[in-house]
Amino acid sequence: MLKTIIIGLAVAAVIGTGWWGYQQKSEGDQLRIQAENSYQRAFHDLTFNLDQIEDELGKTLAMNSRKQLSPSLAEVWRITSLAQKNLGELPVQSVKTSDAEEFLYKMADFSYRTSVRDLDEVPLTDKEYQTLKDLHKHAGTIRENMRSMQAKAMNDQHSWVEASLNEDNQGEESIPGKFELMNKSVEGFSEVDWGASKDSIRNINGELKEALNGKEISEEEAKDIGRNYAGVGKGANVQISKTGKGLEYPAYTLVIDDPDHEADYYMDISQKGGEAIWFMQERQMGKQTVGLNEAAEKAKTFLEDHGKSNMELVDSTQYDNTGVFEFVYTQDDVRVYPESILIEVALDNGDVTSYEAKGYLINHQENRDIPSVKLSRDEAKENVNPRVEVMEEHIAMVKNSIDEDVLCYEFLGVLDDDTFRIFINAEDGQEEKVERLIQSEPVYQ
Repeated sequence: MLKTIIIGLAVAAVIGTGWWGYQQKSEGDQLRIQAENSYQRAFHDLTFNLDQIEDELGKTLAMNSRKQLSPSLAEVWRITSLAQKNLGELPVQSVKTSDAEEFLYKMADFSYRTSVRDLDEVPLTDKEYQTLKDLHKHAGTIRENMRSMQAKAMNDQHSWVEASLNEDNQGEESIPGKFELMNKSVEGFSEVDWGASKDSIRNINGELKEALNGKEISEEEAKDIGRNYAGVGKGANVQISKTGKGLEYPAYTLVIDDPDHEADYYMDISQKGGEAIWFMQERQMGKQTVGLNEAAEKAKTFLEDHGKSNMELVDSTQYDNTGVFEFVYTQDDVRVYPESILIEVALDNGDVTSYEAKGYLINHQENRDIPSVKLSRDEAKENVNPRVEVMEEHIAMVKNSIDEDVLCYEFLGVLDDDTFRIFINAEDGQEEKVERLIQSEPVYQ
């Protein structure tokens, strides 16, 4: 579930770089900005792709049924193909990336060949399971390299256009140079046994358009809502515009300048109903003074203050000096996972710095019809991979592979050094979904 958070983090990074282009005027600058933003998008999308690949490979290790394993391997193939595309769009022709490209190609090929065969008739061999473990380990190494590069690029305000114009002045500490170092690290992945040698993403914005209703608000009303979410006074300057035609749901886009806190705020507010869809604070982060538990309480209070009650914290992690929290709506002690909200809290002062509520806005229902379970908890638990040590148990509603609401037993368990959330259908015992929970990140300097 938290892999969705990384979408928010990557998008936030792209937005931040995109605003560089906002202040430029000349036609030549605009062309340069378009190229820069295209490179930035490819770079941050590549980082996001590698997060997804490592996450999806980790999930396959805990799966116990063909119903889940085949789609998960197909997803690895799809995401790896996107990663190859994004890597190919970056201006790093002056450095060698062929080994990284070859590794991604072979990973995609292995995942595809394994996903399309009948795993009931020809299940995974021990050798193939070891290959998955090796891929998961190596994907983690590449992911760490990319996250380090992303942190450096953002700290240094790296310009891809300038780098492409100065190819002769790129040492190991430059971003292109670090790509070459990553490529060399891939050369050491020779022990992987490969064996013989857009897509399915739901139209979230379209669904959001259908879900949003209520009275249409004015620009002034949207400004007041924005200031309330940002926690700033009437004196804060607000720039407002309607979202472009490329975005399906009608909304106001706000940029709020708060000189007192040396921060800028960006957000979308729906024109119908005045709902905050997403919100982000952009500023320099200071030294950590707030713990993760205290930050979680601040996030919950923020939700309650903005009319989101009965929300339960189901996951938390830390990236650098930011706490990331996932909350889901609960009804009659049942966790309704489609109704989720993601919140980030700055650990230097406890400010809410990011809020994303698309899942909640699309799926929220008052007095949802929740069926009774047909299996006992112990009967459902028998369908969990025996390698997984179960630590917690809950009742939950999730979406299955065909987007239907399914009542499940939720088992939180540990396998090796990873934690998984496993959903077993409370009616027929099928393994509906397996999610790997992301661990807290090291701090990159």
